[in-house]
Amino acid sequence: MTDTAPNTILQRGTGPIPGEVYLPATPAHVLWGRLPCRTDAPVLTIAPGTTVTIDTVSHEGILEDQGRDPLAYFTGHGVPAASVLGDAIEIAAGPGHDPATDGPHVVTGPIRIEGARPGDLLKVTVVTLTPRVPYGVISNRHGRGALAGELPRTPGNVSVFCPVEERAGQLVGLLPVTEGGPRIVEFPLAPFLGTMGIAVDDDIRPHSVPPGAHGGNIDINLLVEGSVLYLPVQVDGALAYVGDPHFAQGDGEVALTALEASLRATLRFDVVPRDEALAEFGEVTGPLVRAAGYLVPTGLDPDLNEAMRACVRAALSLLRARWGMDEHLAYAYLSAATDFDISQVVDITCGVHARIRESDFEEVLRDRAQ
Repeated sequence: MTDTAPNTILQRGTGPIPGEVYLPATPAHVLWGRLPCRTDAPVLTIAPGTTVTIDTVSHEGILEDQGRDPLAYFTGHGVPAASVLGDAIEIAAGPGHDPATDGPHVVTGPIRIEGARPGDLLKVTVVTLTPRVPYGVISNRHGRGALAGELPRTPGNVSVFCPVEERAGQLVGLLPVTEGGPRIVEFPLAPFLGTMGIAVDDDIRPHSVPPGAHGGNIDINLLVEGSVLYLPVQVDGALAYVGDPHFAQGDGEVALTALEASLRATLRFDVVPRDEALAEFGEVTGPLVRAAGYLVPTGLDPDLNEAMRACVRAALSLLRARWGMDEHLAYAYLSAATDFDISQVVDITCGVHARIRESDFEEVLRDRAQ
């Protein structure tokens, strides 16, 4: 996480913009509740290898069940008016979002990457992630939490305002132990983008909630600074987009949202040609992450059990293609040495991701090199 003063407000165009190109979250540069498809025109075209600084806007505080007025919503929680993002106010005031048919997420893009073709992999490297505001919101709504039907206990949604402060040189989120009580629980921030994806090969824009082979709302909290996401390209130019910014999330994201808050992201976009991708990873059919010394294949399905099975199959395919493991030995290795984590269970399509340690295969790579 890029260091900024804890009370810094990154309004459009202000503060550090480390990328070669800047993409602000103007109403013309975002979609609200839908994801790009093959018919969408890019809002930016770049060459492979370009770093882009992208402003993202959280949906929390702008949604209809929160009044669709982020100025009133956040000032009602004690936030100074000057600390409410202007682009959030503009997006909320604009037309085109129907909560009955659209998802909640705001995504910035799409970005066309020259030379990307179906069958290639789009490689997205997370260079920096900087909080734009010192606050966020955690919500339980829509009957989609892990305990839908039990929580929330009262009608309507429960949205918990969460301030951010610096403690011992680290930014932390603060939640009271009891409503209105003096005792506070602190937890560290680990910002990431919940939504990172490419356009689908279809004329219809997908709903922003369920993830898929296109990526989208994958909610994998390993995608912090220094991580890489690979996505199989479906349309010429890939048409990449990002959104659903988080300050922190536990695996599972059980209440429906985690600590949702706007980020400024600097990302590098590269294209891995199909033959090179096949040699390195085999056939990649969905999101693949590289982070913290792990290769992380994913499984997605509305049924959590099927998502787990899909992730195991993706992990087997990766081990066989990348390191030449026999299938029964790869299966044994996964059982003995690999953690399978639940990415989230709240986005209609459930997610599971496997953490395969690359260091376990250093000797295999040395033997191949000799």
